[in-house]
Amino acid sequence: MSHKRIFFLVLLLILLPALVHFSSCSEHTLVNRSIQKGAYYTGMYPNLFISLLGQPDSLVDEKINTAYHQLFYGDDKDERVYYPVEPDMAYIKDINNADVRTEGMTYGMMIAVQLDKKDEFDRLWKWSVTYLQHKEPPHENYFAWHAKPSGEIIDANSASDGEEWYVTALLFAAARWGNGAGIFNYQAEAQKILDAMLSKEESSDQPNVVTNMFNKKEKQIVFVPVGNADDFTDPSYHVPHFYELWARWANRENQFWCDVANTSRQYLKKTVHPETGLAPDYSTFDGSPIDPPWGGGHVHFQFDAWRVAMNIAVDYQWFARDEWAIEQSNRLLNFFYSKGIKTYPNLYTLDGKPIGQDHSAGLVAMNAVAALASTNEHRTEFVQELWELPIPRGTYRYYDGLLYMLALLQVSGKFRIYDLLDNPVPACMP
Repeated sequence: MSHKRIFFLVLLLILLPALVHFSSCSEHTLVNRSIQKGAYYTGMYPNLFISLLGQPDSLVDEKINTAYHQLFYGDDKDERVYYPVEPDMAYIKDINNADVRTEGMTYGMMIAVQLDKKDEFDRLWKWSVTYLQHKEPPHENYFAWHAKPSGEIIDANSASDGEEWYVTALLFAAARWGNGAGIFNYQAEAQKILDAMLSKEESSDQPNVVTNMFNKKEKQIVFVPVGNADDFTDPSYHVPHFYELWARWANRENQFWCDVANTSRQYLKKTVHPETGLAPDYSTFDGSPIDPPWGGGHVHFQFDAWRVAMNIAVDYQWFARDEWAIEQSNRLLNFFYSKGIKTYPNLYTLDGKPIGQDHSAGLVAMNAVAALASTNEHRTEFVQELWELPIPRGTYRYYDGLLYMLALLQVSGKFRIYDLLDNPVPACMP
């Protein structure tokens, strides 16, 4: 045997254990990029207004810009939800409740980063840090879920979806605009929140004990990280497409975020009704509907649950992990079509009995987003309903309006991943 052959044989024996480890990769389960078809890998974000409705790109842009300018810079009393606080802050106001919520602040930040509105993004972020983010234990680096427009905190506890959207909006901002100094080092601020989510008390039923935002045993987001409100979850808080990105971009706990993404996808299959596709507002970690001790009918499909359709569809658009998302989106749109596409009520029992009367713009918007993952013969009609929907105004323009704005971006293919890495990288798989 030649010296050259001996050299390569020895080299192969040295490298073989590493190659085997890489192929099985217990720490980060990898997937062959060549089989991926989600937008994260392809960079392709379909515009359903064009492909299904035949609308010209210029009209789509005009519709998005008109909605943005009305919701952010329209009439103070009837149109806008974005209110500047000079010289360099702003808040999103829940008009009906006359307060400021992390939900709205983070939706506003996400809309701003998607539309390249850095000034609006930075104003909302600075208001959030100044008035909502806790600086001391036990809530340190969590955000109070709502406050008065003056900045006075109403409830110090967190609504966990706010932190999820803060993190992802900040990471997108870092990728799109680059990091600045102090609180405008977006990536560092996002990591600070990620670390806080997993560094509190593991669990407690004591009402004043602040706990982790993710249950480490269940690997799921909790409803509120305090007392017994962390014993259950909210289906609309499950955003596996965000967790997939955290698994790539976070400085720590990458495998945990992979596991959370996979767990959330399996959880969503269990929590939606097998015939209607409706999800409850709140559930146990096994997906069973639950009403918390304070009641409220959250075993039913109510306002929070509208957003489950969006999360499933966008997750499928970005990562295409599981064809179940197509089945679920078809099931859901079939149900709403059967209830009258122009008149269906906004609240239901999970088996499909109406318990509300309004035909709400926010639900119309979320159902249109489901068309991203649907092959339903009626999906074009749901997209048409969003196209024809007037921009929400008046008392309920906060929730309806922000969901409407998010839906316009998502259905038009303008709700995109801004990647912190130069190229797509392999990801978490079950």
